[in-house]
Amino acid sequence: MDIRKRLGANLRRLRLEQGWSQEEFADRADIHRTYVSDIERGARNPTITVVEKLAAPFSVAAGSLLN
Repeated sequence: MDIRKRLGANLRRLRLEQGWSQEEFADRADIHRTYVSDIERGARNPTITVVEKLAAPFSVAAGSLLN
């Protein structure tokens, strides 16, 4: 699986486990909601800094989002 798709799938799974909408998750990660949507669909190639911001609300290591 493409790493962008894997990242998106992991984000979506974790977000849904928390019961968060994309908007709520985006607010927690301090990232725009449409950017979160693009990442979940594998349409964006986020920087490692963004991946770190995405991991923070879940209290997981950034690298775990890529597994």
